[in-house]
Amino acid sequence: MSGPVSLSRLDHTRLPDRRRFLSVAKVLYRHDAHWVAPLDSELHRVLGPANPFFQHARTQLWVASRAGRDVGRIAAFVDAAHNTVQGARTAHFGFLESEADSAITGALFQAALAWAKAAGMNRVVGPMNPSINDECGLLVAGFDRPPVLMMTYNPPYLPALVEAAGFTKEKDLLAFHIDLAAAPQERLDRLAAGFRRRQPRLTVRPITKASLRADVPQLKRIYNEAWERNWGAVPLSEGEINLLAERLKPLLVDGLVWLAEQGGEVAGFLLALPDANEVLHPLRGRLLSPGLGRALPYLLGWRQPRLFRLMALGTRVEFRQRGLEAMMFAETLRKARQLGFVGCEASWILEDNEPVIRLLGAFSARAYKTYRIYARALN
Repeated sequence: MSGPVSLSRLDHTRLPDRRRFLSVAKVLYRHDAHWVAPLDSELHRVLGPANPFFQHARTQLWVASRAGRDVGRIAAFVDAAHNTVQGARTAHFGFLESEADSAITGALFQAALAWAKAAGMNRVVGPMNPSINDECGLLVAGFDRPPVLMMTYNPPYLPALVEAAGFTKEKDLLAFHIDLAAAPQERLDRLAAGFRRRQPRLTVRPITKASLRADVPQLKRIYNEAWERNWGAVPLSEGEINLLAERLKPLLVDGLVWLAEQGGEVAGFLLALPDANEVLHPLRGRLLSPGLGRALPYLLGWRQPRLFRLMALGTRVEFRQRGLEAMMFAETLRKARQLGFVGCEASWILEDNEPVIRLLGAFSARAYKTYRIYARALN
């Protein structure tokens, strides 16, 4: 369908505006077998004003319409914490959706870029939904499978539309797949045993739903220290990490989340979670939906997802190059096999993070999806 594109400027603090903004994706993906709709309640927690992210960031939402139908959307963000830490004047775009028409994405980007420029920014980077500590990146390779938990998805035509709007590659993020049946578990067990002999003072214990509240301060410290030198890293505030823990707590499985300590001091942690997207897929974003019957065996604990996602694996600088990361992951794979998981996605990994890529290679991992961060200067 052709015709003029009109834009509506929406306020993320208003529930009706958020509902309209979020509903765009449901219309665009209604016939896409791979798309997994996040629960509406989760999206409102992320985009709503109660998210602690908005204590240091501001946002503007737009929806594009044509002939009375909503056909695209975009959000723009200015995060003061990011710009302070990075010494930058950068805005971010996110939550981009569009029909396959450059007139739609062109209008959306024109609005977002003008807003960023008026805010005094000199660069726009994205997608970030809404920050690097959340879902980010545009899928550019690996469209043949649904996304796993908290990873993005988009149609194959969308990267070309972003590039047509003047954006170029900033950084690629990789997702790796591990077939647990092919992982060399005997060698991994020897690796873990050798680590314990060499590092007797370093201990690893599981984080459980019962211990999570007490462990959150330790997790905040290790998260912010382990990733502080990574590209684009922004520390999480206490409120942000509390919200993240609250969102992820229902998914915790004993044996998939580990905390490493030495003499009572935190050294590193590993966070892996079952792929809840396998459960969410038939629900189409609403718990009370016609797909509830297909999701019910998972919700009642009769079945579990086939995959789990390795979401975070980090150690503080002084504990690196001791084999701690490999030991924690070896323990995770061993436990995952016992629990009946058949595969793991490790994501996302910066394309130039050679130490982690080499580590994953030791576990017979293969890169199978690529997500791209784009950037454009503001003249």
